[in-house]
Amino acid sequence: TASSQWGQAAAALAQVRLDGRIVAELPLSGIHRIAIDGALAQLGPTVIEVEAGRARIASDPGPRQYCVHQGWLSRAGSVAVCAPSHVTLQLVGPGSAHDTVAF
Repeated sequence: TASSQWGQAAAALAQVRLDGRIVAELPLSGIHRIAIDGALAQLGPTVIEVEAGRARIASDPGPRQYCVHQGWLSRAGSVAVCAPSHVTLQLVGPGSAHDTVAF
């Protein structure tokens, strides 16, 4: 359906990418917290949290914090992009419409 093509389906997995490469895949069925050293690693890591079927970027050293302010993501196709850090968080599930996010 059109709605599932645009992020309306339930997500099963959080993919974390650095410079377009998948660096972590976290099932949304568990509780996880990881730190990724992105392009701004000298200022600190980008922290990803997963719990109860959702994921978010909890903190990022970038100046504007847009990716942090997006809050919890829960639908397949949802994406949070920390452009200065080159880190993306994308939720995927059955029939996800997107396979990558590029800067």
